[in-house]
Amino acid sequence: MCEKMERTRSFWGWGFEGEGLSPKDELALAARVKPFIEMADDRTAPPSPDEIRLTPSRLEPPDVLASWCTTNELARAGHTYGKSFSDIVRALERRWDRPPDVVATPNDEKGIVEVLDWAAQVDAIIIPYGGGSSVVGGVEAPSNDDRPVISCDLSRLDRVLEIDAASRAALIQSGVYGPSLEDQLRPHGLTLRHYPQSFEVSSLGGWIATRSGGHYATLHTHIDDFVESIRAVTPAGLWESRRLPGSGAGPSPDRLLLGSEGILGIITQAWMRLQDRPVFRASAVAKFSTFDSGARAARALAQSGLWPTNCRLLDAAEAMMTGAGTGEAHLLLIAFESADHPVDEAMARATELAHDHGGTVELRTNGADASPDERANPADQWRSAFLRAPYTRDSLVCLGLISETFETAITWNRFDEFIHDIKTTTEEALRSVGAWPAIVTCRLTHVYPDGAAPYFTVLAPGRASGRLAQWREVKSAVMAAITKGGGTVTHHHSVGRDHRPGYDLQRPELFAAQLRAAKRVVDPQAMLNPGVLIDP
Repeated sequence: MCEKMERTRSFWGWGFEGEGLSPKDELALAARVKPFIEMADDRTAPPSPDEIRLTPSRLEPPDVLASWCTTNELARAGHTYGKSFSDIVRALERRWDRPPDVVATPNDEKGIVEVLDWAAQVDAIIIPYGGGSSVVGGVEAPSNDDRPVISCDLSRLDRVLEIDAASRAALIQSGVYGPSLEDQLRPHGLTLRHYPQSFEVSSLGGWIATRSGGHYATLHTHIDDFVESIRAVTPAGLWESRRLPGSGAGPSPDRLLLGSEGILGIITQAWMRLQDRPVFRASAVAKFSTFDSGARAARALAQSGLWPTNCRLLDAAEAMMTGAGTGEAHLLLIAFESADHPVDEAMARATELAHDHGGTVELRTNGADASPDERANPADQWRSAFLRAPYTRDSLVCLGLISETFETAITWNRFDEFIHDIKTTTEEALRSVGAWPAIVTCRLTHVYPDGAAPYFTVLAPGRASGRLAQWREVKSAVMAAITKGGGTVTHHHSVGRDHRPGYDLQRPELFAAQLRAAKRVVDPQAMLNPGVLIDP
């Protein structure tokens, strides 16, 4: 078994204890925000472990499970919620509304089978738990089901079991976190090259179960692209697909588990397609006077066949708030990388495309030989802010603000009107709940030949005792506008419980019936994460 990270995971907020903003940084953050948003002077302090008050556990693990099960209050509190805005608010209010009765951390697949058997005997719910970084209510217990709850934490299944160098693939256990996975692949010169924002605190199984979006802005945008086969344990038995580079043999078994969010089985391992570690890199920043012209350049890049690693468009407000720009220009971040060949020619053509659409391009190479001054460019400023954003979000919530995001995807023919409608709806909803003046920014996280994935960030003043009500009203309005506009309710954050209302409208009803039928076959007692995706 691999050595575990020594850092302590936060039981209430993002990431690791002690790695949030320092008091000095938080003061600087407040000073940066105050000119735009009215803020109270007081700050809510994060909860401490001795403030945890939970309902007593209703379960006592049997002897065969006792060594890796706990009813410890700190563990139960840390597994109650994910890391969404509403999760952080409830933790700051010292609320753990529906904590798991037991946290189980099985050592292997056999232990997972034993947990499932025990849950069936005591009529309990099981919630598969990877890194707990869900921002959509994906790992919390349903409020309308009073059965006991077992959180099945897979963090001990953390090994790369086998590497097939000829096929450039690896068999990997589902509980491994991003950094440990890359550490195990690095000696072989290989990488999964999948870097979601939650990389440090999320697991391979979680990426598969939620169809995680990662590092690449084009081509390999989702974890789906890297899955070769999946193995899972269900209450009805084992589920394992045949390992193949491709197949036309009927509907893909893997496709049903991808995005299943824990309702059809507990993913235990997967064969994943890998890549050689990149050695050639180039990046550039293109500045545009309008967001529309930047979007047209991004579309041209997505349709060019160049497949840039990064092709992210930041509106001027997003660039300013993250320190990547002054607020005077919209920025298109462009990057290429390869393990096989120099990428200068591709970057030269990308630069031409940006110029063709009115962009002013600043070019530099991202090699290891780049000087510190060369590294301090807008792309690196944004990347640093991006990786620290969840910690920053926690501080903003402690300061009394509403800090939330909405991400979606839409085809290019509807893009301009859709962006306008979503931004207008968000601003009107914020005004209607008294959360104004506010900041609403937009960026494109991924681009495709046929469309893009807009990502909206909201920063607004919150009522001292009513932020969750404000959030629900705004979220509902935006989800309705996204659905009406023909977009998806989530591009890479998954459905969870927060996006269920929109997902119910988006999916075909016959498909919902098929999904319910599949769940009845593999989970007849509806133990696994009930209420996510469908009602059992």
